[in-house]
Amino acid sequence: MDIIGWLVIGLLCGGISGWFVGTRSVNGCLPTIVVGILGAVIGGWLSRELGFGGASGFLGALVFGTIGAILVRIVLKAVEGRD
Repeated sequence: MDIIGWLVIGLLCGGISGWFVGTRSVNGCLPTIVVGILGAVIGGWLSRELGFGGASGFLGALVFGTIGAILVRIVLKAVEGRD
């Protein structure tokens, strides 16, 4: 996947994770993309460790990236110490 694809997946994963976690700590496109890309890295690692193999295709990258981005947002929320 090229860099534009990673940015789009990152933005989508970061935005969807915000719906689930509900934190306002990450505002704007760039921080949302960063959270989504970090989540995609964590989600890809998690999918390999759970035996699903690498997250392939758009839907697989979106699902595991969103799961990883949710984990990143939960950690950020815990570090900030806010509700």
